[in-house]
Parts: sequence; C-alpha cells; structure tokens
Amino acid sequence: MADSHQAPDVVPFTDGPRPKLLDQVRHAIRMRHYSRRTEATYADWIRRFIIFHRKKHPSTMGAPEITAFLSWLATTRRVSASTQNQALSALLFLYRHVLRIEVDKIEQVPRARLPHRVPVVLSREEVDQIFTHLHGTMWLVVALLYGAGLRLQECLELRVKDLDFNLHEIVVRRGKGQKDRRTMLPLGVEARLHGHLREVRRQHERDVVEGVGRVVMPFALDRKYPNAATDWAWQFVFPAARICRDPQFGPPSRFHLHESVVQKEVAAAVGRAGLTKRVSPHAFRHSFATHLLENGQDVRTVQELLGHFDVSTTMGYLHVLNRGGLGVRSPFDRR
Repeated sequence: MADSHQAPDVVPFTDGPRPKLLDQVRHAIRMRHYSRRTEATYADWIRRFIIFHRKKHPSTMGAPEITAFLSWLATTRRVSASTQNQALSALLFLYRHVLRIEVDKIEQVPRARLPHRVPVVLSREEVDQIFTHLHGTMWLVVALLYGAGLRLQECLELRVKDLDFNLHEIVVRRGKGQKDRRTMLPLGVEARLHGHLREVRRQHERDVVEGVGRVVMPFALDRKYPNAATDWAWQFVFPAARICRDPQFGPPSRFHLHESVVQKEVAAAVGRAGLTKRVSPHAFRHSFATHLLENGQDVRTVQELLGHFDVSTTMGYLHVLNRGGLGVRSPFDRR
C-alpha cells in the first residue's frame, strides 16, 4: 500500500493529460540519471509483464502477479538467473518509484542461482594476435578496453572532454553504480587517438554546417547549457556513422557507436586469429586486470582502476592466476 506521508521523489509532470505509464517510467528513470540502456530494458520488461497478464494495469496487481510472471520466465522461458533478476528489478522500480505502491515480499519463485563462472582471460600472445586483425576505429576501441580496463559501454560513451592527454588519464563518467573514476590513458594509444579525433572533429564541423552538429546530451544538461550539444568538448569520441533522428532524443543528433558493432568486429577478429576461446569485448577488461596483477600491481589499485565497489570482486582475478595468498604451483612443475 502506498505511503501517503512519503514525499514524492519524482518531479511531477506539467499540466496536461496524464502521461502513459511507460512514459512515467522513462521520466522516473531519467530523473535518477540511469543509463538509456537501463531505461529501454526496464520499459521492455514492464511491457512484457503487462502483456503476460492480459494488459491489466499494474496498479491492480501486486506480488502474486509478479511471482507468476517470474515463475513463467524461469520454468517456461528458461531464462538465466541474471535475466530473471533484471526483470524483477524493473518491476520493483515500477511499483516503488512510479506507482508508489509497496508490494508484499516476493516468495516461492523458482529462481536459478547465479552460476560461478571463471572470467575468460586472454594471454598476452592472444591479445596481440587479435589486434593484428583489428583496424581503424575498432582497433582504438579494443585498445581502450584492454589498455584502460573500460567496460564496453563506458568506452563508447566517452566524450572528448573525458580524455586528458597531459595527465595520460581517462575520466569515466557515471560508470557502473553511477560512479565516476579515473583510469590510465595508454601511451601507446595516444598517437592513433589524436589522429582519430582530428577526423571526428572534421566530421563534426561538417555536421554543424549542415545543421545537424548536435550530440545527445546526458540528462537535462541540454536545457541547462543550450549550446553544449554543439560544443566540440561534448562530442562522443566514437560517434555513430549516421545521424539519430528519433524524436525521443530531441533534434537530429549524432549518437555514439552501437555496442553490437564492436561485438561483431571482435568476434570476427577472434575467428580470423584462430582462437577457440569464447571472447567478448568484456574479456579485454578481464585481461587488463589479470595482466596488471601478474605484473605485481596491488589489488587495491586495480580495484580503483576497474571501479569495483567491493575488493572481493577484484580478488577473483587472483584465482584466475592460480596465485592466491600462497601462490600455489602444480606439483608437476616442481619435478
């Protein structure tokens, strides 16, 4: 039941007809500065929840209906544990922050446990093999994933102002958990990155002349700084090839490169390199952490560079190295 004494934590809409439910969800998400990816994912799960219950309004439903939906996902659709948790998070967000209804405890849902998986880590030789099959922009993207330990989305959301060539640092804005952090800008990447930015700037200047030289701005900054959308410093380091004309993002703008482009290029490069490991872009971040620890870097420093909230997450890479506290070696290697 909603708490009538609780102050609203979402700024109300202006006068006019009440927005549709999913528009209210998007508004609440944007007020909390969640990523566009989270916005799209949450909206999709809420839509599927409503359709599953024959388009009943969520305000007329509660814990039993959420339980039924989550059970269906687990038993009929056989989704992974992480997917089921994602659906639950979306529905709890809907009830708590949009409908402002406190649902009863969700119980007796078939829940798959998150499997404990060892991260895929590449050797230095394998990294070199893959890089021989990457070129241009894609080489730069993967070089930052491996050389700076960035997540793919963090890399693609970099803006020109986030690169500090003087201090050889990258500022990651609103990473996982909405935290900012600093990591290194690899010296071996800087020359190519300068050349890439010159090309991007020329493209941006052409866009400005053609009246489409805007970039999608985070949150409400386009209202606070109306000229920032055309400012060079705010442009994406890795812009998309096409102008985005979707009205939900405002006037025609240039968004960043889509992550699927990188995923496909990495898969193709891994195949051409003849590797049998299942390598995703995230494997380069795993490799960044593992190779730093192999070089003797302390765990706390690696934790800060990766942006891990809990050091135990970073400690997991020590197990990949098979060098826990005692640095255990196989008895065969002592022969």
